Amino acid sequence: MAIASAMVLYCVIWAILFYLINPLWQTSQSEDGEVVPGTPGSAPVDAMLRKKAIVTTVIASVLFVLAFATIEFGWITLDDVSFIELPSQR
Repeated sequence: MAIASAMVLYCVIWAILFYLINPLWQTSQSEDGEVVPGTPGSAPVDAMLRKKAIVTTVIASVLFVLAFATIEFGWITLDDVSFIELPSQR
């Protein structure tokens, strides 16, 4: 796998995980009881983006290593997941 491909794979894994992790551990202003004037009640009190970025980075790194190893060492190939029998070429 080329360096650029590996970087793109890591970024895609990281972005998807961050999208999934972002709503966790949030308390809205209406749940907290203090709504700042000019903001919606659903706005978070503390977004905790640093904590979420760190958690995302750790999980993404583990998943990237697994995906990279699977691709590089050929643990799973297209023949393993192909459900349609392709005609042999002559």
